[in-house]
Amino acid sequence: MAVVASEFSSGGGGGSRDEIRTQFITREGTYKLMTLSEYSRPTRMPLNGPNNTPVRVSFVKTLDPATASNDDRLCFNVGKELYVYPYNGIRKAADLTRPVDKRLYRGTSPTCHDFNSTTATSDRIYLVVGFSAGQVQLLDPIGKENSKLFNEEVCYPVDSFAWLYFL
Repeated sequence: MAVVASEFSSGGGGGSRDEIRTQFITREGTYKLMTLSEYSRPTRMPLNGPNNTPVRVSFVKTLDPATASNDDRLCFNVGKELYVYPYNGIRKAADLTRPVDKRLYRGTSPTCHDFNSTTATSDRIYLVVGFSAGQVQLLDPIGKENSKLFNEEVCYPVDSFAWLYFL
């Protein structure tokens, strides 16, 4: 939505008479036109806050043999929140109002995560999440009944994950 502002300037190069504006300032504050992805993004965290963890992104590609369709998933963390969305490629944006799974952690922040791509199916995807206080959680964002927590007594942050595949 754009606002048409009529400028009644007394000459002197004040721009066009009817100009479409994407931003304007009032007594209450500044209003600006936002895209859908900006407007519906997850809760914003302050950049200078005590919990300044990096944002990580994980992808997994699955193939449903019954329908021969791809059920790709995208996972990312923002602060203490973890989101899993269906991924439809770069041409079609994900609907950020309907996550497959959303988790809010109170004590620690997720610092890294990764999908197990070898065992991923359309109805079960294992995701491992590492936290700033050293815990590791194994969960299934689609079939939400499986969730295990490991390393509860460790106090070192987890930086990264790698799945090991044995032949």
